[in-house]
Formats: sequence, structure tokens, C-alpha cells
Amino acid sequence: MGICAALGASSARADGSPFVGRWRLNRAQSKLPPGGPVPNDLTSEISRADSRVKWSVTILTTDLATEARHVETVEAAADGESHPISSDTAVACRLAGDRLQTTFKGRAGQSDTQTCTLSADGKQMTCSGALTGRDGETVNYVDVYDRM
Repeated sequence: MGICAALGASSARADGSPFVGRWRLNRAQSKLPPGGPVPNDLTSEISRADSRVKWSVTILTTDLATEARHVETVEAAADGESHPISSDTAVACRLAGDRLQTTFKGRAGQSDTQTCTLSADGKQMTCSGALTGRDGETVNYVDVYDRM
């Protein structure tokens, strides 16, 4: 699963892009990377997907008896260009037809590239991605989200 876990369509509705909304990870339909952490719950909120993309991800995990909540928010121009979002990470976002594409790159050479599409009824978002480590090894994943 991409942490960014990560991100409208040109045929946006009058109220904005069809990607905008709250989404919950459907673990049963998703194919998470092997060996990676499995969250107890993961929600994504896309609050903007036009000339800019704003996407927040909230991950809830439990380690033994400790529950942890981790929130990441990304906001960047949807121009396909790489934009720094922290001291060691940059993101490129692009809206291409009915696809939302993001690429996160770390300073050490690791990356997370994903392409998200919506089901015909707009109730499910599927993000197909690839995590590439510093060693160049790539692992594919599929995150499936249900609209909340």
C-alpha cells in the first residue's frame, strides 16, 4: 500500500472533481506489498483535485497494546512537475483524463508511483502502484478504497 497511500478527472462534476471525497481502504480487495505493515484502518480524504491536489491520509495501527494514528497531508500543483513536500521527499501530481497520478521520490532514491481510477458509479477508487527501494527492487500493489 502506498503511503501516499497516497492521489480529478477532466470530466469533473459541477461540485468539483469526482475524486474529491473521503475514502476507506478496502483491505479484502486490496493487494498490499508483502512484508509491509497492515493498517487496522486507513482513510484518505481528497479535498482538492483540479489545478492542485490536496490529499490527506490517516493510518491507524496497533502494535501489541499500543494504538497509533499517523496523518500525512500532501498539497501540490497538478502539473506533473516534482515539488518538495518535506526536507527529504518530493511529489509530482497529474490529472490525466480520468486518472489521478502521483509519484513520491525520496532523497535516497526510493519512490512510490501510483495511478488512481474510479469505478463507473464513483463509489470505489482503485490505486495501482509500484514501490521502488533504494536497491532498485520494485514491488507492485493495489489499494482499493470505498467512498465513505
